[in-house]
Amino acid sequence: MTDPILATHNLHKSFGALKATDDVSINLYPGEIHAIIGPNGAGKSTLISQICGELKPNSGRIELLGQDVTLANTLARAKAGIGRTFQISALAMEDTVLQNVMLGAIGACGSPWRFFKPILSDTRLRNIAIEALVRVGLQSQMSTLTSELSHGQRRQLEVAVALTLKPKAFIMDEPMAGLGAEGSKVLTKFLDNLRGEAPILLVEHDMNAVFALADRISVLVYGKIIETGTVATIRSSKAVREAYLGDGE
Repeated sequence: MTDPILATHNLHKSFGALKATDDVSINLYPGEIHAIIGPNGAGKSTLISQICGELKPNSGRIELLGQDVTLANTLARAKAGIGRTFQISALAMEDTVLQNVMLGAIGACGSPWRFFKPILSDTRLRNIAIEALVRVGLQSQMSTLTSELSHGQRRQLEVAVALTLKPKAFIMDEPMAGLGAEGSKVLTKFLDNLRGEAPILLVEHDMNAVFALADRISVLVYGKIIETGTVATIRSSKAVREAYLGDGE
């Protein structure tokens, strides 16, 4: 069987008496979209924060490409290949599309001192940024202020920024948040194509998008995975219906 790109092994994270992550083991395989779903307060954000390095688990292990990254910080994990897009956009709204991606490309080049250079005149950074914008379909918006982009375009821009770090896996936290029906449809198609760049661990409340995209779904309830399987498996699971989807689903 193919080795996973990203894996967690028996993660535990508690805040006092609250078990936010309770023995969670998940895998993300090449070319796959693995969705994490669950009700509010299930522990999805806590789990993602541990995978990305913002929180340390109390016990358990996180591996990227077979390497233990449990103790690595957020920057080290990003450089190792974890590309995150955020539930709340971290883009610089006053900068252009190209400037945002070039700032990401600084990290790809591993040269913090480049902040002191006139960034837009750096040919190497510019080429890395333009390549990322072409891959997400935003090359015609390079000079546009980020604040003028649609919600969906900002999601694509976040992916472009992540692409400059040559991610081995994407971690996506609610990419459909704030999008209307048409925006969700466009972004769903975009993410479906993106899995060819790197597999995606997707946290999402939009069940139409989840069922359209996911190869596998893990259901998180009170910090514990109660079921992992295909869309058909999750749809037909009585435990999942009772805990999350509802009897009418």
